Amino acid sequence: MKSKQAIEIPQTEGIKYAGSKLKLLPHILDIAAKTDSKTILDGFAGTTRVSQAFAKSGYRVISNDSSIWSKIFGLCYLKNSESVEHYESMIEHLNNLTPIKGWFTENYGGSPDTRESSKVDGLKKPFQTHNTQKLDAIRDEIADLDLGEVEESVLLTSLILALDKVDSTIGHHASYLNQWSARSYKQLKLEIPKIFQTDESHEVSRGDIFDVIDKCEADLAYFDPPYGSNNEKMPPSRVRYSAYYHLWTSIILNDKPEVFGKAKRRTDSSDTKASSVFEEFRRDENGKFIAANALEILLAKTKAKHIILSYSSGGRATARDLFAILEGVGDIIEFVKIDYKRNVMASMRWTNDWTREENSQNEEYLFLINKA
Repeated sequence: MKSKQAIEIPQTEGIKYAGSKLKLLPHILDIAAKTDSKTILDGFAGTTRVSQAFAKSGYRVISNDSSIWSKIFGLCYLKNSESVEHYESMIEHLNNLTPIKGWFTENYGGSPDTRESSKVDGLKKPFQTHNTQKLDAIRDEIADLDLGEVEESVLLTSLILALDKVDSTIGHHASYLNQWSARSYKQLKLEIPKIFQTDESHEVSRGDIFDVIDKCEADLAYFDPPYGSNNEKMPPSRVRYSAYYHLWTSIILNDKPEVFGKAKRRTDSSDTKASSVFEEFRRDENGKFIAANALEILLAKTKAKHIILSYSSGGRATARDLFAILEGVGDIIEFVKIDYKRNVMASMRWTNDWTREENSQNEEYLFLINKA
């Protein structure tokens, strides 16, 4: 068992993300070290920061998420066996391509004719055209290169990380800024991701968590599910997690899909087509929150000896609900509550209004459950 003094917080890499656990990594690793776990399931991996941290800390990691871009990140950071030098010529080649006007420029590029507005044809845009034209050229070239799955994932991760540094958004793709951000004027430049190599044989999957836990055996499962809003007035139609990052999905798939709405979202990311039961705001026929029921079922079906559950005060289940659920699943060995100022993305109310809440606190809960 690792001692608290021996724990080092490794460097991780990721994009701006609503559910980022960057600030929680010290607490998560500290709690995990209090078990004798060797294999860890990261069930809702997102940007894979937690998976990266576990892998760099010596654990064998099974990283899973339902989103395709999360799988790409997982392949990049957990499955790469090539050196940094292997990718240098590829990145240089992509950076030197001649920009072209393609699908991404047509839908998501705006001209910086004025610093007062990012609108083009009445619609706000997430990137300036000098960067979307580079995006169009780079994405087509990646598709034409003779690459292995992991090599392609490293290049696509590099592209997304670079785009995240020149966007004009508040951290998601449900809406864009009225005025061009300062970073949107910068030139898109790919860099080699902070790849690393470990001695463990990690696994990366993309699937529904209920399908994954039926086939997965790990010593410890870390769950950070998307949260159903605790706003009782939440309307039935609202943007869900799967739609927050629809642009990353389109870049990975390069399928040039049909789009809709002011943000030009993928049609397959509409609220009626893409959702998670953990985001469900409704109650069932017995008056219980559907999202809380799903969480209870997930924890009960998990085969791991230990579970770390990460949950936010913005979620549908209350702290009292969580304690009731967890006590029915196993023994609560440790409970940590972290209070900190909300970051830019998390400072949005979890409604479709996306209104800033100033001077508010956000509480994050971490539970360690022993199921043995």
